[in-house]
Amino acid sequence: MSDICIKPQLLRHVLPRVLSVALLTSLAGCGLFNENKKLPPAPKIAAPETLYNNGIDALRTRRYALAASEFETLQQNYPYSGYIANAQLMEGYAYYLKGKYPEAVQQLNRFISLHPTSSDSAYAYYLRALCFYEQIADVQRDQQGTAESMDALEEVITRFPQSKYARDAQLKIDLCRDHLAGKEMLVGRYYQREKNYEGAINRYQRVVQDFQTTNHVPEALERMVEVYLDLGLTDQARKSAIVLGYNYPGSKWYRYAYDNLHRYHLLTDKFPIPGKIVSASDMPKDAETGTAGAKKGTAMEPDALATDTRNENTQPQAMPIKAAPVTPVKAEPTAPADSASSPAK
Repeated sequence: MSDICIKPQLLRHVLPRVLSVALLTSLAGCGLFNENKKLPPAPKIAAPETLYNNGIDALRTRRYALAASEFETLQQNYPYSGYIANAQLMEGYAYYLKGKYPEAVQQLNRFISLHPTSSDSAYAYYLRALCFYEQIADVQRDQQGTAESMDALEEVITRFPQSKYARDAQLKIDLCRDHLAGKEMLVGRYYQREKNYEGAINRYQRVVQDFQTTNHVPEALERMVEVYLDLGLTDQARKSAIVLGYNYPGSKWYRYAYDNLHRYHLLTDKFPIPGKIVSASDMPKDAETGTAGAKKGTAMEPDALATDTRNENTQPQAMPIKAAPVTPVKAEPTAPADSASSPAK
């Protein structure tokens, strides 16, 4: 029996065709056996009231990321739902509690622009101000955030002066002002150490003139006494010390200024004894004019002096935010299909 000989040229043309037929057959077989196999159904999105209440439950259990996700899902899938405004506000609240302040501000700005007449507008403005307030940096860093916080808090007071958020906003503004005054004092002390007396005086005077209600005013006045004494300006040193003594007689800073003037033999009978309460009738005119170059009214007025009970180490305590004013929304009852089509009796 003779061997079968296949020419190489024939093999080169036939083999690709055979492989192609085999591949098509295998693919057809896969389709034949899997034609009854269905694709998994797409996940069903919950109803808007379910998404909203899920977000509320997540907030109560401190799962803030999940809460924000539920509220966002509601907004994306039900943009015309009656829950949309509440979902926008509560998503901002969830971001605030999570510490994602830029995201919270963005969401609250969206709520404010879309729902300017909402009954929750005051809360939205207040919560947005808190987002800026929580980002205030240390006094050794840039204070742009403090200025933004003050602007946002003042907007709450301007727009909603009778709201329950206005009082807390005012307390936080006072804290912001104290923070800004602390920054001025930090720079002023640096200038004083470097013997840049003009720069130091400018910083201290700004604290006295622009931040009169802060706890940094007594130190600023005492530092001005030190600088004026270093410059040999004894009259200005006396005036600053008199303002300090009659407005803050119990302050440790007045004790320092009093001792400095005593060391230079500059004390007169105009200066009150440290720690002694001074009545308004005993206040000399020098104590009303303030420091050199300052206008009348820079220091505390005599009428306010008698009732001033400020403590240098106390700060107004702002109330913590506890819960959003929006309560969970329950699903509205729907009528049965047969009763909906039947006429009313």
